[in-house]
Amino acid sequence: MKKIPEAEVRMSNPETVSAPEELSLVAIQSKYLVKDTTQTRVFLYVDALKGKNSISVSDFTRLYNLNYVIYSDYGTRERLGYGNVKLDTTNVSKLGDKIVIGFDIKSPNKETGVLLSEISQTGTLKKVLNDLTIRFKKQSASELYGIYTAASTEPIQRHYINSGTSFTVKRLNQQPGTLHVFYYGHSFDPAGSPMNTTPKTVSKSLTVDSTFTINTNESIQFAKEGLYNIFADTTQSEGLGLLVVNERFPKLTKPELLLEPLVYMSTNAEINEIKKAEEFKKALDKYWLTLMNGNAPLAQQSIRSFYSRVEEANQLFTSYKEGWKTDKGMIFIVLGPPDKVQRSKDREVWTYDQRANAQNVNFTFNRRTNQFVDDHYELVRYAEYQPIWYPIVEAWRNGTIR
Repeated sequence: MKKIPEAEVRMSNPETVSAPEELSLVAIQSKYLVKDTTQTRVFLYVDALKGKNSISVSDFTRLYNLNYVIYSDYGTRERLGYGNVKLDTTNVSKLGDKIVIGFDIKSPNKETGVLLSEISQTGTLKKVLNDLTIRFKKQSASELYGIYTAASTEPIQRHYINSGTSFTVKRLNQQPGTLHVFYYGHSFDPAGSPMNTTPKTVSKSLTVDSTFTINTNESIQFAKEGLYNIFADTTQSEGLGLLVVNERFPKLTKPELLLEPLVYMSTNAEINEIKKAEEFKKALDKYWLTLMNGNAPLAQQSIRSFYSRVEEANQLFTSYKEGWKTDKGMIFIVLGPPDKVQRSKDREVWTYDQRANAQNVNFTFNRRTNQFVDDHYELVRYAEYQPIWYPIVEAWRNGTIR
């Protein structure tokens, strides 16, 4: 068995499968729910294309295969289980444009393990991998309960839902019960500079704005935007965090919301100037036109490029706060998708082959667990990023980034 020191994946950049039918697997995301003491159900959310269109379930099941191995940890040869999954309409469905695969694995008698899933195209050597750390013995709400919408029979993978959207919280066995919900109306700050190595002050404790209960298996709506944390047992420290966002999210369309991500490429004076304006929209247009020396087509192109990055960051990295506000989101917006990602249980390293005048630039993110989600990461900051960072920001400001 080939040793896998760290899972190495591509993010956002397409992994193209060359075939006459122009098949491509762009990305795989994953999650799991503990089914019972002996089984865990895994869900793979696959961006799969046939030409420029999302592939159908029937084509996917016909053209792709799935197998998996469970390792005891990253960097080990010890296998805790393995298998092949026969793909058919009983375990493959569609959620929006994504293919969703749901399959059960036998839970090993271990606290944690690393599931390596491999999707390959029939008759070729092309494959795409996904790694997922599973806490087999954990019994918090995020391991037991999924968020389901009317759009799919499978749980959503993301940590956010749009306000007014009906959804259901339930276990795989659909056991009825009462859940406790804590609501926070707090707005979190965006990520700080990657060069700011000043130690953080002690975080202030969040104030709970309200609490209430909901029933499992019943359709509900959260109309108020903000952060909700769902517990089956209030004695537990970790819940199921759900960020309720406006109806257009992950897109940003309101002028006051469009202003916020500009913190990554603007001075404080520029931000304050826009905030003081009577009309946000005109002030924003003036900001971009001024940066581009009055070149309106270049300004429009830069706006599209910047906010498409913001939207994708929201899709990929939203945790207990919007994706663009996270450390990963900041790096992604300014530098784009990494050329390589190396992942271990509690760390990710993003590598950029060439940025500014530097080669093989690495950004390390450490997992920081909290009471809301277990996949939030913080950047290890270095003053040495300065000669890389500022030229890229300047490229945004003069319109040379597309």
